Amino acid sequence: MDLETDRVKEDYTQRIIQRLGIDVSQYSVLNIHRIGIDAPVGYVFDGLVGWEGDSPCWPNHIATLKVIEERSASRKVVLFGRSIGGWLGDRSGGRLGTLFEMHERTVRSFPGDSDLDNARYLLWDCRGGYPIGVFSVFVRSGMAARAEVEPTQVFFAVGFNPYGMRSLSKIHPVRRAWEAIHNRVTGNVLNRFKRMCEVRFLATREGLGDP
Repeated sequence: MDLETDRVKEDYTQRIIQRLGIDVSQYSVLNIHRIGIDAPVGYVFDGLVGWEGDSPCWPNHIATLKVIEERSASRKVVLFGRSIGGWLGDRSGGRLGTLFEMHERTVRSFPGDSDLDNARYLLWDCRGGYPIGVFSVFVRSGMAARAEVEPTQVFFAVGFNPYGMRSLSKIHPVRRAWEAIHNRVTGNVLNRFKRMCEVRFLATREGLGDP
């Protein structure tokens, strides 16, 4: 989504405060991707909650999701499935090669009393790499007033300061490099997730089970 203008970014910042209860204005970079899925909101959200990273939607061979020991709700994203520390006998405690850690903050599995659009979301605090900040997946019903055709709308939102420093986002090559990588990966993940949800839901509706 295009958040280049201050007005649009401020609008989404206020929406995020209202829906997720977090202020992303502290972050110099705010990326939001949206995709419509032709399946019910609850079905799509259940697919997100049960996603362990072994799905064909996620580039697990490049950035592997691993459970952090003794923290079942936390994950770390490791480059090529193994930390550099692992290659070196784990002398670094597994920190080298870990792109970032995700620590579960909120899981809203059901709409709130004031939510008229069937909204629910996942929210993680991220640290230890790039990005450092917050990551959320927000799911709601489509809105005809916004020309949203599919019954479910999924938003991937990331707010962060590059390596914890706001000033780095002002360096053009740094920002463009992030956008090129993040937009390509996120776009591929969302399109694959969309196809998977729609195919599986259609098969379920027609009584065929998982394809």
